[in-house]
Amino acid sequence: MSIKRALVSVSNKEGLVPFVQALAEQGVEVISTGGTSKALQEAGVKVTGISEVTGFPEIMDGRVKTLHPMIHGGLLAVRGNESHVQQMEENGISPIDLVVVNLYPFKETIAKPNVAFEDAIENIDIGGPSMLRSAAKNHAYVTVVVDPADYSKVLEEVQQNNQVSDETRKKLAAKTFRHTAAYDALIAEYLTNMVEEENPESYTVTYEKKQDLRYGENPHQKAAFYKAPLGTKTSIAQAEQLHGKELSYNNINDADAALQIVREFTDPAVVAVKHMNPCGVGTGSSVEEAFSRAFAADPVSIFGGIIASNVEINGAAAQKMSEIFLEIIIAPSFSDEAKEILTKKKNIRLLTLELGEDKKQEKKLTTVRGGLLVQDEDAYGLDQANISVATKREPTEKEWEDLKLAWKVVKHIKSNAIVLTKDQMTIGVGAGQMNRVGAAKIAIEQAGEKAQGSALGSDAFFPMDDTVEAAAKAGVTAIIQPGGSVKDEDSIKKADEYGIAMVFTGVRHFKH
Repeated sequence: MSIKRALVSVSNKEGLVPFVQALAEQGVEVISTGGTSKALQEAGVKVTGISEVTGFPEIMDGRVKTLHPMIHGGLLAVRGNESHVQQMEENGISPIDLVVVNLYPFKETIAKPNVAFEDAIENIDIGGPSMLRSAAKNHAYVTVVVDPADYSKVLEEVQQNNQVSDETRKKLAAKTFRHTAAYDALIAEYLTNMVEEENPESYTVTYEKKQDLRYGENPHQKAAFYKAPLGTKTSIAQAEQLHGKELSYNNINDADAALQIVREFTDPAVVAVKHMNPCGVGTGSSVEEAFSRAFAADPVSIFGGIIASNVEINGAAAQKMSEIFLEIIIAPSFSDEAKEILTKKKNIRLLTLELGEDKKQEKKLTTVRGGLLVQDEDAYGLDQANISVATKREPTEKEWEDLKLAWKVVKHIKSNAIVLTKDQMTIGVGAGQMNRVGAAKIAIEQAGEKAQGSALGSDAFFPMDDTVEAAAKAGVTAIIQPGGSVKDEDSIKKADEYGIAMVFTGVRHFKH
């Protein structure tokens, strides 16, 4: 079980030379290929070329070099099997005890803008995964390393014992299969997208760990945060944290919800979120004006909330934000004055990330016990909707502005959802109710007297006219909803009865 012979072939050469030099000092014979061999030789490490082992040249531009019995026989032989040992001797195969391999940079290649399909294909590694899988399968006898972060652990054990422990070999083998599985998943996803296969017979995805979390939704639940290898830049997973303590599971969920809403706007906008629902949304000519409106929308619920802005946080806005307790503030940037003000608060998290137009669409994955639901994300905007005025009265210019705001926000609220808006801000939010009129009553109660002259947005159609009735009595003057109910006429008649302008969009925005 001692480490006598190592095969080294890596694309990522981070930490490689000192690691292999130290192995060589332990008397380990080093076999290597191509660029790796050259790098080691230039560093003064004695290396045996792969062709010297196989007796066959590297051919086809390096596509074929390690796919050979002299390599895989040395990796796969069961050392405790007399027949295997005899066959190795008969065929002149020497065992390989350590494999240090990482793969062609496929992810980095397809991440390049306008990468050529041929370049992507050429960066699909074949020999590397084959060696890794052979070594990992035979981990009872072979140590396999895919991550430079593991060099020090392996070297420590080799230097102390001239071998690697069973426990470490098993952990490294498991990591290797995760590595090759993730690699294959990226290739499968890339090719599936290229042929525009909508719902393949199997669905394989991979994510990379960003951080361990203290706990999940509740302290008794373990949790971690993973990011998509090639995910959109407008993602909380890509945010840079400038200040404050570590994000929690609930922080991340709430921050994502705030981010998705604020992306709907081009004018300065501020969104306040609690428990993944917006408690206040405001727009304005400046970030401080937008924040003032978001705060005024619900000054109680915003306490301990998450704030997202689509423009830089300046000193004036930061001063207002510092006057209340906030968990997180997300923005494209913070002015120096804003940072000076906000960082006086020890625990507040300040996050920056790109909020420019990002047309990359991602699949939305929802787990169910023992299964997975996959769908397109809801990127449907008002400019794509088939807008029609269903009532006798059309909305005024001001009502149109309130309706647009209501529609942008209600799309992101848990169903059943109702939003009341007025003067560039939300004034009432009814979320996650079992019936639509119940959601409307909550929003109306929150709005109070401000409901007079407001607009109402509904994420789905009205099954009955009771929501219109409740809205009218509260003083709502304009409604936007998908339409499509068999009882649409009842709601239209009720709206006409009260002089309400009602707009149909033809698209619903359920969010469960």
